[in-house]
Amino acid sequence: MRYKTGEDRYQQILFPEVLDNYITEENPVRVIDAYINSLNLLELGFTSKPKQTGRPPYNPKDMLKLYLYGYFNKIRSSRKLETETTRNIELMWLLCKLCPDHKTISRFRKENAKALKNVFRNFVRLCQKLDLYGKELLAIDGSKFRAVNAKDNNYNHKKLENKIHRIDEKLEQYLQELNENDEAETDSKKHTKEEIAAAIKKLSERKQVYESLKTELIQTQQTQISTTDPDARRMKVANGGSEICYNIQTALDDKHKLIVDYEVTNQCTDKNLLMPLAKSSQEALGVEEISVVADKGYFVATDIAHCINNHITPHVSSEHESITFCIPVTPQPHQVQEFKPQEFSNKGKPIYIKERNLGLCPMGNILYPRSYSVGHGSAIYSNAKACRTCSGRRHCKSYYDRELKVKMRQSEFSKEYNESDLHIKQLNYTPDKKLLRRRKELVEHPFGTIKRNMDCAYCLLKGIENVRGEFALTFLAYNFKRALNILGGAKLLAFLSKLWLSFGFSLWSSRLAF
Repeated sequence: MRYKTGEDRYQQILFPEVLDNYITEENPVRVIDAYINSLNLLELGFTSKPKQTGRPPYNPKDMLKLYLYGYFNKIRSSRKLETETTRNIELMWLLCKLCPDHKTISRFRKENAKALKNVFRNFVRLCQKLDLYGKELLAIDGSKFRAVNAKDNNYNHKKLENKIHRIDEKLEQYLQELNENDEAETDSKKHTKEEIAAAIKKLSERKQVYESLKTELIQTQQTQISTTDPDARRMKVANGGSEICYNIQTALDDKHKLIVDYEVTNQCTDKNLLMPLAKSSQEALGVEEISVVADKGYFVATDIAHCINNHITPHVSSEHESITFCIPVTPQPHQVQEFKPQEFSNKGKPIYIKERNLGLCPMGNILYPRSYSVGHGSAIYSNAKACRTCSGRRHCKSYYDRELKVKMRQSEFSKEYNESDLHIKQLNYTPDKKLLRRRKELVEHPFGTIKRNMDCAYCLLKGIENVRGEFALTFLAYNFKRALNILGGAKLLAFLSKLWLSFGFSLWSSRLAF
């Protein structure tokens, strides 16, 4: 029986004289090359400082092409990228046969974390020009990504106390054995005196390390500490267990499921994370009004109030179908300039919201409970951060210059108020159930693709700033792949060529800047 046979591996063949013949016209590497060539890396914050001795550095555009291609094709490790530059024809074409070593590749990602996020934002603006964002509805959600830190290298107060207690018990056993060896005969000894002394020294050093970690927890007022990656935290994950993770937040546009903005945090829950990400996404899209949908983990009254106050319509899941609360309204500039002390003292009595256990000062700032008096049955409410920037703080009767905070007791609060005088507004908040049902099909799409298809379920770098740069590449590759699937490589190349021509000579000068 005859089979198909290949070419003789020892037969001399004539390869094409041009490397470009190996790359098809629809190959994504052509789009990657055209996009990065259109960037002004100096404006984006990339640095390339040559050393006093040695060869000249690599062009940051070539390093950025290498990383974008790697994340696009599930290759994130600097060592694997180094290997691919010597055997991958696409990378040979993309980098013009450059082969940087893995240390140079890794150093580029660490040193340009902020600039990498600027590239991500630049591609978001490019997608806006291509009309890929609907700019009407955002879906915000977070997911946990494993950090470079083992569980054994994460400590809290209880874990440190248990370890110190076990070391004390072990030290006591060794000391007791040492006394027994002095009284017993030589043949019956379990350990020699030198072995016991070495074990005691080792345990004492370990105890000293644990005590220093315990002292650091007390001084920093943190609940846990990680020794390998100090910014990572132990968090609950979907399977019911816990991992040392980062909490990655994303804002997704509903039109084509493209990511608008993201944030890397080490906060274990999603509370108080809705407003900052929604506001930054609103600014990135350049719209005045937008709607946001999120799960019940984001339900915080102050966040919802700030969203409404900034023309962001939140739809957050909660146990109640409708909620009534007060939100602060920013006074107009002319109201602040014409502000009179006597009007403030006569009409400016704070409000106590019993349902939320919060207070509102006359300027609309939220006052939080700070201390309780059991005997007198009252509480003190304050907000030092808001008072530092308040325009009417010098005229507030409850303001103290030395403490920079407002302190008010429950007896000082009023239940009747005038909205125009207090710069607050009462409203009924009712989320849209249809949007809440659509939330899962929107927010789960990017996380499933990134973790499974792109193999980015864990971090490679340490430190929250470096992780931000790492996920800038991840989300850039995700958006890039989505744009290619929606528009096709030919349309993207045509748009980038027009963009290239519109820049003219200025683009060429920026290309030669490095």
